[in-house]
Amino acid sequence: MTTSKPRVLVARAIPPQVLQFLQQHFVLQTNEDDTVWSHDELIARLQGMDGVLTTGTERIDAQLLAACPQLKVVANMAVGYNNFDVAAMTAAGVQGTNAPDVLTETTADFGFALLMATARRITESEHFLRAGQWSKWSYDMFTGCEVHGSTLGIIGMGRIGQGIAKRGAHGFGMQVIYHNRSRLTPELEAECKARYVSKEELLRTADHVVLVLPYTPENHHTIGAAELALMKPTATLINIARGGIVDDAALAQALKAQRIAAAGLDVFEGEPKVHPDLLTVPNVVLTPHIASATVPTRIRMAQLAADNLVAVLGGQAPRTPVNTPDGRARAVRWVA
Repeated sequence: MTTSKPRVLVARAIPPQVLQFLQQHFVLQTNEDDTVWSHDELIARLQGMDGVLTTGTERIDAQLLAACPQLKVVANMAVGYNNFDVAAMTAAGVQGTNAPDVLTETTADFGFALLMATARRITESEHFLRAGQWSKWSYDMFTGCEVHGSTLGIIGMGRIGQGIAKRGAHGFGMQVIYHNRSRLTPELEAECKARYVSKEELLRTADHVVLVLPYTPENHHTIGAAELALMKPTATLINIARGGIVDDAALAQALKAQRIAAAGLDVFEGEPKVHPDLLTVPNVVLTPHIASATVPTRIRMAQLAADNLVAVLGGQAPRTPVNTPDGRARAVRWVA
């Protein structure tokens, strides 16, 4: 007697080799056009589905779960999972998974690249050049902030934060300070050459502040007008974590008033929309949530989500769960 394969929805386009892998295990419904479905469209597509591979765009909440009683697993192709209502998923008996670890080094690379582009005014100067405004050399043309030997402040010292710390300390001779919900072990602090400080001391001291912390309701607007006022006028702010951690409106005002020197942002409140005031200030580098965007890393992220689907729908434990089989939700939404 043959057993029918589980039915799985792939909610966005993913690397073709991972799609081929999934086709070996499941009856698939795919989204080759990479359309961003509305919440109601997602619910309609999920009818009769046992699992779904999501990308962080798709919101999984109590309303959707009630409308999709056959759903057993949601596998996020992302390390963050603030698109999940974990408590509702746990109550409904739906397994959630994410894709940590596989993007750590790539994202740390990008975080440091964004820091350097921001500090050295690379985007601003390129726009100047492309506009045909470069007519001569001058000693103060696009003078920026030092990176080597400066003080790097990291808020959120998970795996990605540690990767950025090592790049700064070992590659650029930076003094590294950090603030985290819990302090690292002495061994990890020594490995990262990092010193634990309060959030206020970090903001007052750092030449470059990098945000690598999870989005939770408690972390909403971790950086707002009051925090920006603590920073040096020569400092830069880098956000590669999640939109909503920074008050984008307050940041735009601080940049316009030159209360801080510059900012580099890969994530935004309400993305893909960007606060219009951020588009009017020159001293900000803006990228469209691409910190993990290398071909090998995106394949690894999709493959991990696929492996989680295969495990759960095959009756096995997932590799990277965000809620546990006995129904207890994990307390942390994203360990970077």
